[in-house]
Order: sequence, then C-alpha cells, then structure tokens
Amino acid sequence: MAPIINGIGLAVADMATSLTFYRRLGLDVPASAGNEPHVEAELPGGIRLMWDTHKSLASMDPGYVADSGRRTGPSLAFLCADPAEVDQQHADLIAAGAENEKAPWDAEWGQRYAQLRDPDGYLVELFAWLKK
Repeated sequence: MAPIINGIGLAVADMATSLTFYRRLGLDVPASAGNEPHVEAELPGGIRLMWDTHKSLASMDPGYVADSGRRTGPSLAFLCADPAEVDQQHADLIAAGAENEKAPWDAEWGQRYAQLRDPDGYLVELFAWLKK
C-alpha cells in the first residue's frame, strides 16, 4: 500500500491568532485550543490541518529555526459558495487584520479568486466557480 496524505502542518508564531484566523474561514477548532502547543482540525475527507507553535517544534528538533515573513508554501484554498462569498470573506478577513495579496477578481480560468496571507505569512486562496 502506498502512503496516504493525512495531514498538513503549519508552524505558527501565535497559536491563538492563527486559530482565530482559520475559525473565520469556518474551521471547527475548539475555543480552548488557543494555548495549546499542537492543535488539529479534521477537514472534509479526513485530512487533518495541524498547527504547531515554534516553541513546540523546537522542543522536538533542537536544530529548528523559526523564520518569519512570507511562506512559499503550502497554500490553502477555500471553496466559497459563490462569487459574493469570496468578496465577503476577503473583506472580513482584511478588516480583521489579514494581509491582502490579491483582491478578488474574475480569473480567466473561470473562478472568482482572491489571495491573502494568514498571520504567519501562509498564502490563503478564496475561490468560487463563476457561472457560465
């Protein structure tokens, strides 16, 4: 049997700030999890999104060095119900302090599409299919 992807991990500077961001995108993360060193949320299909603080990662790997700023990967894409939801989610997240990468636009590949950065610099994509 080949390995099956089961989790995506994000290294975070501040657990509570990161979880608040992802709760705004609809992820079910317990309110009490903000002080934990490791948190997981199961996504549809059974894949886990996992957050670890820099301190937690350093405790497992003495050579771990947290960098800061923009991450080159992974990016997380969130499907919205319709183009209006892309615009609304983007506006709400920017109002809450997220960094805009690209404001919503109608992309040539048939999606309403936007990009922003989570509190740790990871790219978050919002999209909805445009009706033809």
